[in-house]
Amino acid sequence: MTHVTATVPTAHGGKYARQLCKHWAHKLDVTLDGDTGVVRFPNAVATMTGEAGALRIDLTADSAEMAEQMKGVIERHLDRFAFREAPLAYRWSAGA
Repeated sequence: MTHVTATVPTAHGGKYARQLCKHWAHKLDVTLDGDTGVVRFPNAVATMTGEAGALRIDLTADSAEMAEQMKGVIERHLDRFAFREAPLAYRWSAGA
């Protein structure tokens, strides 16, 4: 398993977490509670949390390759929803 995290500076973190969860809920298992959402992809799980001034993304994937692929998927979708401030700055780091 590979775990990575990102802090994405934005004033709309909670809004984007909710939008992404609602978008993916049509095809994936999604849990949404306020400004925190969990999306269960076939080979990865992403937890997105709106924080003051940021969106935090915790991503756990079956492999490093899948983590890289899922980072791209999340970034592309988030940039579409955040088109007014895209491209956002993604600061990914290895998780604990």
